[in-house]
Amino acid sequence: MMTEQHHQARNPKEPHDTMTAQPRLDVEALRADFPALAMRINGKPLAYLDNGSTTQKPKAVLNAVQTFYTHSNANVHRGVHALSQRADALYEGARQAVADFLHAPSAKEIVFTRGTTESINLVAQSYGMTALAEGDEVLITEMEHHANIVPWQFLRDRHGVILKVAPVTDRGELDIDALLSLVTPHTRLAALTHVSNVMGTVNPVKDIIKALHDLDVRVLVDGAQSVPHFPVNVQDLDADFYVFSSHKAFGPSGVGVLYAKRELLEAMPPYQGGGDMILSVSFEKTTYNEVPHKFEAGTPNIEGAVGMAAALGYLQGLPWDLVERHEQDLLEQARRELLTIPGLRLIGTPTRQAGSVSFVVEGVHPHDMGSILDQAGLAVRAGHHCAQPLMARFGVPATTRASLAFTNTAAEIDRLVETVRQAKEWLS
Repeated sequence: MMTEQHHQARNPKEPHDTMTAQPRLDVEALRADFPALAMRINGKPLAYLDNGSTTQKPKAVLNAVQTFYTHSNANVHRGVHALSQRADALYEGARQAVADFLHAPSAKEIVFTRGTTESINLVAQSYGMTALAEGDEVLITEMEHHANIVPWQFLRDRHGVILKVAPVTDRGELDIDALLSLVTPHTRLAALTHVSNVMGTVNPVKDIIKALHDLDVRVLVDGAQSVPHFPVNVQDLDADFYVFSSHKAFGPSGVGVLYAKRELLEAMPPYQGGGDMILSVSFEKTTYNEVPHKFEAGTPNIEGAVGMAAALGYLQGLPWDLVERHEQDLLEQARRELLTIPGLRLIGTPTRQAGSVSFVVEGVHPHDMGSILDQAGLAVRAGHHCAQPLMARFGVPATTRASLAFTNTAAEIDRLVETVRQAKEWLS
């Protein structure tokens, strides 16, 4: 959590611009929290527009990880000495911090994983292999990340589950009527993204969950791209499973979260075997630990969990009304100004958008565009963004994606647009 002094430096209650009565986010104060943003790349100030891939880390996270290593480094759940007790308290405190952040009813509903990908695989291999039978249906969408496609294909190929795919409209929005029309008495689970990592489309997951629950379908929500951009309340959404990654939410890499309703976790078998997920072991029988520990075999990423808790605390200290308004202003500016470039096409123009803007430019390959932007100090992502079915839906092999955070500025968007314009002139 940020200090009182940090809140005062940000001063969200007072106008940033004395010419307007509306309070504005103090972006420069926030940027000062992120040492990496002061870098220069190719002699130019870094404009980091690749937040959808991974975010930079604030000092609060860097300090939390360093402090753990210098004062509390020990294994958890195994030792009686002082360092191990400190590590236990920090690790389980991080679990409670995640539960509080997601508004989960209990910390026992929070499972630590390596990230969104492992969280989805855990559900597919544990819940999917036991609660679903051959001929049962799993419903996904055209806008899913590969991490929310391939695990269900494993389940299809190895367990006989039927995989159905809901379409996306030309605007890049989920066709909800079509999705619901795909539901049959055999549909057991739907897995869909909260926010598209390519187009920034914000799906109305609360309404979708309600409609699917009325049809007796469980729902997994991929929150990798939502948690960094707006508050999430899993109880309000009534999600059965909700997953996200620390590194996309300003925390360390290699750690993430599976939230699942307690009754589901209790019924699910362990995903992996090893230390800490057991109560007793003999050659004849193993008794598994209670939830959530039965899903956390082996030594966990303790420092990652500690750093993630610091990141979530930092996010909870932000003035979210101002953050969301600032990010929406940047998205509107990016869309408006990019469309003034001849031959530029936005991939997805959804009504509600968060985080990302993707585009293609006639005559310029996205990889060439990404290299030119890098030379100008602009970090973007170029490629299929682990969403090849969505690329096929829009008839492109790849896009250039600018993905924003609250630390980005209008001046950086101006630099992006001007450099894209120059690249178009040079290469086409």
